Amino acid sequence: MPTDTPDIFDQWASTTADTEKVPPVPALEPAAATPAALRRAVQELLKHGLLEQSAKPHLFRQITTNTARVDALLEPFDLRVQIDDLRGLAFVGIAATYQPDGEDEDEWTHPLVRRQRLTLEQSLLLAILRREFLQREQESGLGTPVQLVVDSLLPQLEIYLGSTGSDMQERKRLMNLLENLRGHGVVSDVDEQDSFTIRPMIVHLANPENLQTLLQRLREISGNTANSVATAGAEE
Repeated sequence: MPTDTPDIFDQWASTTADTEKVPPVPALEPAAATPAALRRAVQELLKHGLLEQSAKPHLFRQITTNTARVDALLEPFDLRVQIDDLRGLAFVGIAATYQPDGEDEDEWTHPLVRRQRLTLEQSLLLAILRREFLQREQESGLGTPVQLVVDSLLPQLEIYLGSTGSDMQERKRLMNLLENLRGHGVVSDVDEQDSFTIRPMIVHLANPENLQTLLQRLREISGNTANSVATAGAEE
């Protein structure tokens, strides 16, 4: 007896036909891989926070010729690359699009910057070295290596921090400060002749207005201390 129910084989055939009519989903094209040379340059940039043309010219060239792509790689971290062509320097900075959590915060609250905060004594030495660097640049021109002898800084630190009464202790304090700043890429190692090089990154590490305010405040403190000592001596 005939029936309207389709045969099971007809159902399979129909299903197969319908399936064949469905267009295949196109495969997603893989994102273009970052070239090996640029990848190495960005890794080096993030490792140290900066790249100097004089030290690694090939990696520096990779960064300067691909700044848009480097910025795209750094964008998720609210970072960007900044280039100082005059001094042959590339370094990581805070992106202009960075949005702090609070209304009273600014780019100085970025996690990268918070980890790099300096102590008062480190900031003081940074300000002194920055002033020395800029003065030498004005005298000798951009790109000229700026070298100092460690002992030449002792009198300047003593003006602001006072004397401990021990030359050995003061020199040890200065050497510790230089070692701390070396980690920020602003000075080189101290060599066997007790000299070191101030690196170009010092120009960009801190806001110059903040450094000038710091120096002025320290001058006021040292002046008040000297006046107090003089007053006490007169009373005696």
